[in-house]
Amino acid sequence: MSGLYITIEGLDGSGKTTQLDALARWLTDAGHTVAATREPGGTEVGVLVRDIVLHHRGDIAPRAEALLYAADRAHHIATKVRPALERGEVVIQDRYIDSSVAFQGAGRVLGADEVRRLSEWATGGLYPQLTVLLDLDPSVARQRIDAAQKVFDRIEAEAIDFSVRVRAAYLEMADAEPERWLVLDATLPADELAAAIRERVTDLLRTSGTVGTAG
Repeated sequence: MSGLYITIEGLDGSGKTTQLDALARWLTDAGHTVAATREPGGTEVGVLVRDIVLHHRGDIAPRAEALLYAADRAHHIATKVRPALERGEVVIQDRYIDSSVAFQGAGRVLGADEVRRLSEWATGGLYPQLTVLLDLDPSVARQRIDAAQKVFDRIEAEAIDFSVRVRAAYLEMADAEPERWLVLDATLPADELAAAIRERVTDLLRTSGTVGTAG
């Protein structure tokens, strides 16, 4: 594959959408073909899964939730992400495997290794060349969500200790694989964050011609 695969991770309220949009605009202006997407919800099937996992009014068993995310991911990678990478496009994605490891593996206490293996099987082991983590204290993330005056989805409505486990899992993954991760303080001004991301992406565009795989 000749494309570049970038994912953006973090707690809800960390500013992922803002940074994804800024990076997509910058790359497009520089002449790159960009595919901006998200999980869940990056395909028609994903929209249906997103409604179930985030807005279903009843309980969803944690293992069922993890399987729903993996099913969406399998379809999303096969029908949208891999084809875009094969065309040489830059794919920028809001959430990927690392989200499931953090939210279902740690947040739901299902186990990081089990959840990762499930997603690796679903995607054929596809990993991004760069994962940006917008790191944010859970209490600050909750304040931002509250300030937005929105109706909480199922994940946002979880107690603060859930988000504490998620954040810790993210930081542990980033520490274990620093060559793939770029960890940024999400309390910094948006333009400073965007500049730091652009600097790392510029380096990748100069040196990278293939997409990473597991193992």
